[in-house]
Amino acid sequence: MTDSGDATRGYSAVAPDWAPGGIDLKTDVPHSARVYDYILGGKDNFAADRAAAEGIVKSWPHLPVSMRSNRNFMARVARVLATEHGFRQFLDIGTGLPTAPNLHDVVQEVAPASRVLYVDNDPIVLVHARALLTSTEEGRTSYLDADFSDPEAILRSPELRKTLDLTRPVAVSIIAVVHFIVDDDVVRALIEQIMAPLASGSVLALSTCTADSAPDEVAVGVGAYNASGIPLIARDKARAEGLFAGLELLDPGVVLVNHWHPDEAAAATDDAHVHMYGGIARKK
Repeated sequence: MTDSGDATRGYSAVAPDWAPGGIDLKTDVPHSARVYDYILGGKDNFAADRAAAEGIVKSWPHLPVSMRSNRNFMARVARVLATEHGFRQFLDIGTGLPTAPNLHDVVQEVAPASRVLYVDNDPIVLVHARALLTSTEEGRTSYLDADFSDPEAILRSPELRKTLDLTRPVAVSIIAVVHFIVDDDVVRALIEQIMAPLASGSVLALSTCTADSAPDEVAVGVGAYNASGIPLIARDKARAEGLFAGLELLDPGVVLVNHWHPDEAAAATDDAHVHMYGGIARKK
C-alpha cells in the first residue's frame, strides 16, 4: 500500500477554484465521499483524498468496478420503486457528490411530481448541492446538511417537513453508508429511528460492503481503508440481512448488487468484482 504521506507528493495542497472560502473542508484528512469521487474519475477531491484512494485501489484493484456496480444499483432501485411500487417520496441519506444520474433524475423521469430530500454532512456536497436541487416544476428536490448518526436532526428539519409528507409512504435510501459504521447494533438503532415515524408501506433501500465474493482482495482493501483513517467493515450475508431487522425483505432479498433486478450491464459483471450486498425492505 502506498504511504499516504509520500502519495501526496506532486499534488497541490491548494483548494481547487470551486471550493469557496468560509467552509472548513479539512483538506488534509481523506473523506469517504471524496475518495469515492476520485476513484470514479471525479474532480471534487483533495490531495489527501487522492493519496488515500490510490493506496486503497492498489490494495483493492476491483474496487472501482464494485463502486460503479453500486451506483448502478442505486439507479435501478430508484426506477423500480418509482415504476413498480409507485413511490413519489424519497429520502436519500448519505447522498455523496453529484454523479449522473442522481436519484431525482431517475424518479422524476418516471414521475415528474416526485419529491426528493437529499441528506449529507460533507461540506463539499453542500457546495455542490445546487446540482442536486434541480427539479421538474411538478416535483421538488431539497438538500439537508445533516448526519445519518443524528436521525432526530433529519426528522425534525424544516427541509424534511417542506419536502415530504410523512403520513404517506417514503422510500429511504442509505446506499454505501453503513459499512463506515462497524457496530451492527448502532446501525440497526439508527435505521429504526429513521423508519419509526414513517407511514406503513415505506421502504428501506440499503447497500453495504461484503468480502463474501472476494475474501482475500476485500480483506486487504478494508485494511487499506482503515490504515488511511477511514473506518470500514465488510459484512457477510447474514450480517447484511440483519440490518433489515423488523422489516419485510422484498424480492430478491439481500444479494450482490449486480444481481438485484439486473440490467444487461449488471448481468455481465463478474461476481468476484462486486463487493456490495444490497436489498430493499418494507415497513409493515
